[in-house]
Amino acid sequence: MSGMEAPLLEVENLSVRFHTPTRVVEAVRGLSFTLGREKLAIVGESGSGKSMTGRAILDLVPWPGEVLADRLAFRGQDMRAMSKSARRALRGKHISMVMQDPKFSLNPVMSVGDQIAEAYRVHQRASRAEARDKALAMLEAVQIREPGRVYDLYPHEVSGGMGQRVMIAMMLIGEPDVLIADEPTSALDVTVQAQILDILDQLVTERGMGLIFISHDLPLVSAFCDRVIVMYAGRVMEALDAKALRQGKHPYTQGLLGCLPDLDHPKHRLAVLDRDPNWIGV
Repeated sequence: MSGMEAPLLEVENLSVRFHTPTRVVEAVRGLSFTLGREKLAIVGESGSGKSMTGRAILDLVPWPGEVLADRLAFRGQDMRAMSKSARRALRGKHISMVMQDPKFSLNPVMSVGDQIAEAYRVHQRASRAEARDKALAMLEAVQIREPGRVYDLYPHEVSGGMGQRVMIAMMLIGEPDVLIADEPTSALDVTVQAQILDILDQLVTERGMGLIFISHDLPLVSAFCDRVIVMYAGRVMEALDAKALRQGKHPYTQGLLGCLPDLDHPKHRLAVLDRDPNWIGV
């Protein structure tokens, strides 16, 4: 991102809370970051608040969740001041999110092609024929062979890797400025994973999109992303350049790295992560 260009997203002091009958559960606590035309990773264990951050930005936090922020802006527009319908218009057309498991995000009784075409017609005034052509081109763009054949398949007829590509095609057909990808490659084999990452990389470099890449895979994000935010129990422990992830100074970052197997320096037993209550200000 150039020094003159305004960020695509500004998030300041974001908190997500769930009010239960017995207590308040804080899923995200005081998260702040900006996103430009870059690949920003949010990493941490399950339950660290990574996915909830993406949902909060998109106004998809389920009841009884409450989202608070000092600032939540897209291209300088205050999203908190927008009406529900304005936020909904922003979602999909300008900010999209690829959920973790495509099988649960696709409509089982509609062909995958029709679902992509419908996503296009929601945001563009287009005829069915135009939407079909656009959907076929999008299937090709995410490197699906025989897009005409795949268009007519139902979700249960596609593999995990193809399902993930279909979801990416559906999220990208509106040409969003920001894509939030929640563990988009976690269920895929290494070869397909590399192809999906290549597609995402091209979209950031060629279209100038901003990418928030939610993951627990530290080696992957250190190689693929530009910057990394490390989260634990809803708080940011550390934010650093992705290439410098292994030099992270926070004990939690070091602990996560220490739990990884290292083929060059094999250990008899992997380290166990020691968590300090002071990390979350308890």
